[in-house]
Amino acid sequence: MENENENENESIKETTHVESSNFEPSSSPNYGHSTEASFKKSKANVSGGFGKSVFVPFLSGIVGAILVVGLCFGVPSIKDKLFNTNNRRLTTSSDSSASAILNTEDYAKTSSAVAEKVLPSVVGIKIKYKITSFFGTSTAEGAGSGIILTEDGYILTNNHVISSESSSSFYAIQEASDIIVKLYNDDTEYKATVVGTDSYTDLAVLKIEKDGLTPAVLGNSDNLKVGEFVFAIGNPLGLDYSVTSGIVSALNREVASEGTTYYAIQTDAAINTGNSGGALVNIKGEVVGINTLKFAGSGVEGVGFAIPISSTTAVVEQLIDHNSVIRPYIGITGSSISDEDASKYSLPKGVYVESVEKDSPADKAGLVKGDIITKIEGKNVSSINELNRIKYTYNIGDTVKLTVYKDGSEREVNIKLVEMPEIETTEQKAQEIEIPEDQSQSYDDSFFNLFR
Repeated sequence: MENENENENESIKETTHVESSNFEPSSSPNYGHSTEASFKKSKANVSGGFGKSVFVPFLSGIVGAILVVGLCFGVPSIKDKLFNTNNRRLTTSSDSSASAILNTEDYAKTSSAVAEKVLPSVVGIKIKYKITSFFGTSTAEGAGSGIILTEDGYILTNNHVISSESSSSFYAIQEASDIIVKLYNDDTEYKATVVGTDSYTDLAVLKIEKDGLTPAVLGNSDNLKVGEFVFAIGNPLGLDYSVTSGIVSALNREVASEGTTYYAIQTDAAINTGNSGGALVNIKGEVVGINTLKFAGSGVEGVGFAIPISSTTAVVEQLIDHNSVIRPYIGITGSSISDEDASKYSLPKGVYVESVEKDSPADKAGLVKGDIITKIEGKNVSSINELNRIKYTYNIGDTVKLTVYKDGSEREVNIKLVEMPEIETTEQKAQEIEIPEDQSQSYDDSFFNLFR
């Protein structure tokens, strides 16, 4: 027994010596022997320093690991990198956005549904008219589109589609002699009569003798938003019943052509020759505009315009009921005061009165040449077009208040609106607004192409 203890003690002493020698500098240390010596030393010292040398570091390591993991979960950027949650979040967001904003399959189905719903309510229009020139008289044709309003054959289109009458020093285009309407999926040609036209709004109503038609559903263009999807349906370039798509690019865009000023819907849906009078519809298949004109020229793409449908309803009703539009009348001709003239002569912006019709409401109210109309019913005006636009929101018999400037002072004048005379007045002729020279603009009806 004693020998065993002595052997054990000798073994411990030997081991302790060897372990100690491992910490002395050596040019060729024996790592395997050092590890064994360290293990044996730890075993030999269990009873004396286990808590200090093993348990405390182990516990500290666990606590540190918990703190590090907690910190990682508490910092989103670290958490995202560790677990790739950012990628998952982006994918989920993309998927949900796609379903909420646009599903291509649903969009395709919507486009098809819109076309199927609206095409039966759109018609093709052909016009025949005579042209007189140095070479004699010839017959030509034009084309456009229209929208069915009622089951019994009332059709809405642009006035410039059917009113081809114009002239120049080289030729004269006479009024259309024949207007032919073609229905969707129907080869029959229906002769149309003109119910009424209005050059100021560029609208016209036709009538064909046919029952059981599919009238278009008219929407509310006042609810349109920029960026909303729209479709243009018509007969461009002789391609019957074509559908193009785009978005609402802008609202209440002021454009003018051939003496007519439009406050129009701007769209990038393709509008070409023959689209005039056709339908601009929303994704519900409701007509929100009448395709009317486009900008044309080198470098110009996707700038078309449609008359808002909500602005046409009162005009259409009058055209059907009275064959014309009855508008209130003041009885002046006027011109806009340029910024240069306003600054040079210290004048306010407004409408300079060029002349006053005899016995007109303006004459009876005391307006004379040289007066400057600056406001109507408290709203600033700087052109005849602005004056007319506000005036036409009132009815015949209403009294409106004009603010008039002359000789350095302003006065207010009350004018009672009366019905515009049937003859074309100079007030009507003064509604043209000039377009900047760098904006090349043209109608899209085909007979203008004959002279390009």
